[in-house]
Amino acid sequence: MIWEVFRQEKSGGYHKHCGNVHAPDRELALQFAAIQHGRRMKTHSLWVAPQREIGEIDADEMSFGGMTDKTYRWATSYTDIEPAAPEVAESEAEQADVEHSLEADS
Repeated sequence: MIWEVFRQEKSGGYHKHCGNVHAPDRELALQFAAIQHGRRMKTHSLWVAPQREIGEIDADEMSFGGMTDKTYRWATSYTDIEPAAPEVAESEAEQADVEHSLEADS
């Protein structure tokens, strides 16, 4: 039986597919995954799932939405208001900090 393995490098990060293992049952699949995929690189956790249980839906089968512009949700997109109310100024600073930290993490 083939088991797909997904690895998470650090806590809070995404699990990314890193390969598969061949094992007759879940217990051995977990052990093989830890040996083959958990020791090679920094690993926080592994997901191991039977290959037959993983499904796929592609764009031919379903219409996925595109990127939706949601900049109206961020106070930083409102630049025509002068002077900014204290609440808006605080929100702008907070949003800028969040955007900066997200850019630094990627």
